[in-house]
Order: sequence, then C-alpha cells, then structure tokens
Amino acid sequence: MPKSKYNDIYISIKKLIEDNVYKNQDLLPSENNLIKEYNCSRNTVRRAISHLTNDGYVQPIKGKGVRVIYSKNNSLSFSLGGIETFQESTKRNKRKARTRVILFEEQIVNSALSKITGFRISETVFHIQKVRYIDNIPLILDNNYFLKSIMPELTKEKAENSIYNYLEKDLGVTIVTSKRQITVGHATDQDQKYLDLKDYNCVAIVTNQAYNKDGILFEYTESKHSPDYFSFHNVAIRGNVL
Repeated sequence: MPKSKYNDIYISIKKLIEDNVYKNQDLLPSENNLIKEYNCSRNTVRRAISHLTNDGYVQPIKGKGVRVIYSKNNSLSFSLGGIETFQESTKRNKRKARTRVILFEEQIVNSALSKITGFRISETVFHIQKVRYIDNIPLILDNNYFLKSIMPELTKEKAENSIYNYLEKDLGVTIVTSKRQITVGHATDQDQKYLDLKDYNCVAIVTNQAYNKDGILFEYTESKHSPDYFSFHNVAIRGNVL
C-alpha cells in the first residue's frame, strides 16, 4: 500500500479536524463515504483512521462510527509518542520556526560522555548546540550529539535546517526508535543567557536517544524548554477496547 495515499488522507482529515470543520464529538463521514470521497480502498481509509486514532484525534465507536475527540491546546504541543522534528511540530502548531547554531564541533566520546549519552567510548560525534526560536522568541536550547559515522559530511549550515530531513531524504537513513525522558531542572547561566525564561528559574528538560533501523544509536539530545510555552502530550489506548 503506497504510503502517500493513506498519508494524504490522514493529513487531509487531520486538517479538517484542526480547522474545526469536523468538531469535537462529531462523527466523521462513514467509511463508505470516505472511500468515495478519496477514491481509495477500504484498507487505505482504515489505515489513515488508525493513525488519527493513535494521535488522539478520533476514537472508533463500535456500531456508531468514528468520533472526533480532538480539542485544541493553546500551548505549543510537542508529541511524546511519535518522532516529530522541531519544524514539523511548529508547522503543526502554526508557528514560525528558526534555528541558530551556537556551537559546532567534533568530539571523541570519553567515559563520562559515554555514561550520559550511551555512545561507545572512542566514537566520534558531532557536538552541536542550538537555540530554537518560535515566532522569534528563543524558547528551546538543544545540546546535541550525533554519531559522525552515520553523517560524516554534516555541516553547521545543515544543522541549522532539519538534520532529520537531511538524514532521511539525502542520506536514506531510516529512523525507527526514540527513547525519551522528561525532567525539570534549575536553569543554568547558559539557559538564562539564551532563553526567554521570564521570571522562571527552571527549565523543562527532554532527553532523547534515537536509533536507526539497524538499532544503532545515532543521536543523543538534551533539550531545555522555557516552561511557560510548552506542553508535552501522549495518547494511550487501554488493552483491546477498540
């Protein structure tokens, strides 16, 4: 089944929900009507609906149809369950994004860094620090480590764009797994220098380890967020109720 077809349907219905064409608690058009509207197979429609369900936009109701359960969050919303880039998140939130690289260097992993990141001792990584701007406000400070052997020609200019886009489209890297942890910590002098923290003396910290299709760790990132602007969401489905 071509990804583009079900993905196009998924994006189309998702936008209609976000634009309030299909409102919270509405039922989507019937499966047969969606098949006619999008000129596709039943399996294609069901796969698109499955993705919307996993993202928390709809919930199938046995014997009734598919009900919209999406409600807009006024904060900037970042997904915990999916693997979404900064550009994808800001575009979904209908905000303007910009990235500024403040450090770009190569580094040999030592014992201390290995314990923090999970990279093996003596591996070479790109160490990158980036300030993320949303609507021209500096709200995220990223501390990245990327495995050089996976992307040997990475540059500062490429890092200011989407590294994931570069990996997937230019290098053909398949990104499979992301392991994340969220904590809250005291804001450091660097956090205060680069982020718009207002009166806060703390930051939300999201650490991420990403693996390719061969199970190789290629990224460790620590992202520090201004707590006034962000919410992190996930969707859980209990058992086999659907």
